[in-house]
Parts: sequence; structure tokens; C-alpha cells
Amino acid sequence: MARSTAKGVITLALLTLNVLLCFVPIIMLGLLKLALPVQGWRDLASRWLMRLGERWISTNQAILSVTQAIRWDIRGADSLRRNEWYLVISNHQSWVDILVLQAVFNRRIPFLKFFIKQQLIWVPFLGLAWWALDMPFMKRYSREFLAKHPEMRGRDLETTRRSCEKFRRVPTSIINFVEGNRFTAEKQSQRKSPYRHLLPPRPGGVAFVLGAMGGMLHALLDVTIVYDGGTPSLWDLCCGRVSRVVVHVSERKIARWIAEGDYSDDEAYRDRFNQWLGSVWAEKDERIRAIRGEPDLSPRTPDSAVS
Repeated sequence: MARSTAKGVITLALLTLNVLLCFVPIIMLGLLKLALPVQGWRDLASRWLMRLGERWISTNQAILSVTQAIRWDIRGADSLRRNEWYLVISNHQSWVDILVLQAVFNRRIPFLKFFIKQQLIWVPFLGLAWWALDMPFMKRYSREFLAKHPEMRGRDLETTRRSCEKFRRVPTSIINFVEGNRFTAEKQSQRKSPYRHLLPPRPGGVAFVLGAMGGMLHALLDVTIVYDGGTPSLWDLCCGRVSRVVVHVSERKIARWIAEGDYSDDEAYRDRFNQWLGSVWAEKDERIRAIRGEPDLSPRTPDSAVS
């Protein structure tokens, strides 16, 4: 136990130090990028910042390879390309998922980006770092606001779409955790999930990303993460309690109807989109069962799985 704790302290300290060492140059270069509003310079600074991000992830990988004995079982990632535009969706169980996804995709596809709420750009230091790393900021209006101001319907999507225009010039990867929350048995029960290993998908976020990216995304990477021995915390990872990680990557084409629909106002499109995403999630649930070697029980219908 003492040895495991010591390993955890050392690993966490090294990961934290790496964040600090990478954060400083990202902030400094981000300030220079902000101070010189010349498009050519900003494009060049963005490329340098992505390299800093990739170096940060590579150093994290090196730290884990030295301090841990994780067996990586990565399936379906051999044909990925760095010059593509991807939407990455994944099941979500732990903050460890982010480290796993970064490790699997680093330098295989463009640097992973998350959609971030627009108001978070004002978070001290982090907001600037997210902006410098070209994280897309999204503007969303609540249902209550739209009920009072129906003339604003669709404006949030249009504003976000304009902010994403810069991604036409450079290959981009956007990641979305479709379940909306980390999986737990309690949440599974609360949301009455028909899946054995997943929460029901929340299609609104995926549809918003596809709408905002305006057909820029060429392919969808459907990622399934499975840990041996249960879901680990970050502390479990640092202490060496993660023995094996299976990551299955399935590349799917994004059909034109998926990219060009209006999820908010087109009921027929919304129903079709929900059915499509439900089928993707049913396949993922079955894949997790097979990877874990669990018995094949009678299939559950995913019709009510989208919430």
C-alpha cells in the first residue's frame, strides 16, 4: 500500500509539473497571438501552439510509460490521418478517459478540441489558454430564453458556426462525450438506461457540433474505452491500479443528411437522428459486452434510449 501511494504521489507530481511547464509557453504564445491580429501570424502561432499541446501529451505518455505497467490494446487506429477533419465520440466513465484518448490519438489525428461554453473564455488564464489552442467556443440559449425571445432561435448556432469558420483552413478534431455525464450505476438507474454499460446518449450536443461545423467534418470516430478491473479514478491510474486498457476505434462516414439537418426545428430529422445515434450506442454497448467477455443476453431495444 505504501509503495502504491508513493508511486501515485510521484506520478501525479510529474503530471502536474508537466502541465505547469507547458502552460507557461502556451499562455505567452497565446498573448503574442492576441497582440498581433494578423491572420498569417495567427495561423502560424496556432500551428506552434498545437505542437506545444502535442508535446505536452507526449510527455504525459512518457511519464506513464515509466511509472506504470499498462497494457494497451488499441484496435482500429492504424488508418487514421493527421490531415483529416474528425468528430470523435466516446463512452465516458472517468477523467482517465481524457488521458487515454489523448494518448491514443496524439499525432495520429489533429489535436483534440472540445466545444466550450462562450462565457468560460473569461476564466482567468485557462480561458486564454483554451482560446490560444483554438478550442471552439459555443453560444447556447436556454429554452426559457428562447421561449421569451423566439426571434433569437437559431442565432446561437449561427454565431458558433461563424466562430468555427477558421477550421476550414486547418484539419481539426472535435471530441464529444455523448452521454453528457460519466457513467455510474446510479445515473444508469436514474436515467432508466436500456443499455448494460452506457447512459442513454444525449443527441443535442452532437447535432449542435455537426450543425456548427457546417459540413467540415469528414468522418466520425466512434471510440469505445474498456478498463480491466472496473472504472479507475485518476488516483488509481497514478497508483498503478490500471493493468489493461482496451480502446476500440470505428471510423464511420458522416452522411450528408446527418451533417445538413436542423435538429432544433425539423421533427422528422430529429427522429431520424435520434434513431441513428441510438443504433450507434446499441452497437457500442454490445461491443463492451464482447470485450469484457460477458454472456450474450437477449438484446434490449434502444428506441427509448435517447434523452
